[in-house]
Amino acid sequence: MWWLPWEYGLVLAGLLVIVAWRIVPQRPGLAAIAREAAVIAALYSLWQFAGQLSVLGIDDAISRGEWIWDFERALRLPDELVFQNWVRPSSFWTQFSNLYYAIVHVPLMGVFLLWLFLRHRESYPTWRNALALTTGACLVIQLLPVAPPRLTEYTGMIDTGLEYGQSVYGTLGYGIAGQLQAMPSIHVAWAAIIGWAVWEVSTSPWRWVGPMHFTITFLVVAITGNHYWLDGLVAMVLLVGARWLGARLARWTDRRPEVEVIEEPVAVTT
Repeated sequence: MWWLPWEYGLVLAGLLVIVAWRIVPQRPGLAAIAREAAVIAALYSLWQFAGQLSVLGIDDAISRGEWIWDFERALRLPDELVFQNWVRPSSFWTQFSNLYYAIVHVPLMGVFLLWLFLRHRESYPTWRNALALTTGACLVIQLLPVAPPRLTEYTGMIDTGLEYGQSVYGTLGYGIAGQLQAMPSIHVAWAAIIGWAVWEVSTSPWRWVGPMHFTITFLVVAITGNHYWLDGLVAMVLLVGARWLGARLARWTDRRPEVEVIEEPVAVTT
């Protein structure tokens, strides 16, 4: 699986800014789309870049992963290994989980943002802000490396992507994201944004597709051995705060200063 390196994403963001401010400023609709695409390209680049920075000591990362595993057991959360063992006998569902993890994450976010921008423009600023804030918070925390279950023998879990030749990861620290960015899960964070926003803003009978995507994502990130349950739970807590702050930022930026109209006295001639 191949995605743009962070450098290319940054160049794309810069080109989109030029398009928005220099090439199509006289067409507000196109300029707005270009500006928003630039924001998304910049977030993508930051995600990719942070993935490389997070590879700062595999031993400590494994120890943190083992601590999360033990903490989950203390909380009596369901065992991720049990879910993986339920699915592994079926090659179809195991490969489905691998491909859903690898393919759906980024493209569906692009489709969601385009749909939100074109069909529910009034809600777009709030959720764009929530996306940026949640992603930024996740990336800051991910600078402290945590090994996922598939890289921690202590959990007994395997890399199902590697088992079927569907792994999105190459050399440690490269691929579509860094391999030590387990906590929190941006996969779950983005899926939660889509699920929440679609359910909130849409009145279509098909709005259940958003929450369904979130549920499938939460399951496949664990089944494939890429995340602990706690990775997703922390991401969801961050999203609640980001949604609250994103809505207030959207209202603040939408304010327009009132223009005071001063009536000049009209000279009366006789």
